[in-house]
Amino acid sequence: MTDKLAWIDKALQELREKNLYTTIRTIESPQGAWLQVDGRRVLNFCSNNYLGLANDPRLVQAAKEACDRQGVGPAAVRTIAGTLQLHVELEKRLAEFKEAEAAILFQSGFSANLGTIPALVGKDDAIFSDELNHASIIDGCRLSRAKTIRYAHNDAASLRAELAENRSSYKRALIVTDGVFSMDGDIAPLPDLTDLADAFDCLMMVDDAHGEGVLGHGGRGIVHHFGLQGRVDVEMGTMSKAFGVVGGYVAGKSTIVEWLHQRGRPFLFSSAMTVPDTAACLASVSILEESTELVDRLWQNTRDFKDQMQSLGFDIGRSATPITPIMLKEETLTQEFSQRLFQEGLFATAIAYPTVPIGKARIRVMISASHSGQDLNRALDIFARVGRELEVIN
Repeated sequence: MTDKLAWIDKALQELREKNLYTTIRTIESPQGAWLQVDGRRVLNFCSNNYLGLANDPRLVQAAKEACDRQGVGPAAVRTIAGTLQLHVELEKRLAEFKEAEAAILFQSGFSANLGTIPALVGKDDAIFSDELNHASIIDGCRLSRAKTIRYAHNDAASLRAELAENRSSYKRALIVTDGVFSMDGDIAPLPDLTDLADAFDCLMMVDDAHGEGVLGHGGRGIVHHFGLQGRVDVEMGTMSKAFGVVGGYVAGKSTIVEWLHQRGRPFLFSSAMTVPDTAACLASVSILEESTELVDRLWQNTRDFKDQMQSLGFDIGRSATPITPIMLKEETLTQEFSQRLFQEGLFATAIAYPTVPIGKARIRVMISASHSGQDLNRALDIFARVGRELEVIN
């Protein structure tokens, strides 16, 4: 009898031989500037915990108290078993925070994109999508069955040309982009894209997963950063990065949110966020509403680290945010660099194909407000030492 899974074993071996096999380390401590990972205490420079809220005592306490009051799980989908007051409150607070008309919760940012895009466009429609958009956007486009037309990355002129050539052939159209691109840390030219959405009668959607808690006043995101409140139809967000918890949401026009309550499949067919997660999210929103301290500290850390890395001679790409790619390009070198960093006490993961194209491997460094000045200096010393050892810098 033939081995039906032999092709998987072969493919896995090929990944190992090409240094493209993903190894997942085990974390044995709470998230923070320092972690216990695979038995070692290491500096953490690879999580999306931008504001250090993932282990904030205020979030932990809010989750505990909510469990005491309402248990843990929602037990079913909201449309069948009813919704928790906590869900309603978080949606209201998120809409207020984003200065949008309304908001709807999903189980994750990924599921928010999977649910929203197919609800807005279908097989007779078109989607104009940045060529470097996140996998969740790509999968949402595929599920919609709409024609996906890619435009050159962050290039409004390319988008205009595609719209001029194709828009009139489709009933409805959606322009969708990441706000902050997670691998390079660059920012979408959202004002230009929104102008084109208005000019060509398209819905405008932005995935703000890496923008909220980072851009805009007090971390309100890319729409607030550019002063586009009310003009962007759909803002997708996640609670798993700067907010420090888990979950996703869409904020925007109340008509769209109402429609997603009726046609957003992850909302309709999967249980909602748990009680402790929802309560912790509410606490994180309150913290961001009360003060800009964490966001300010994040940006100070970002400026300090980037300036020093460039002075050392590292290529940090085109980043304009705390996402700092250390561009090494070659996959084997990148894997070795990450391993040497870990041996020196710094946790920063190698990013290679298929997450980024072949030949564009990098160490993606994620700066956090939880890093102290001493943490940053220690990291810079380690990067300098490993960089010289592997002849990446002089």
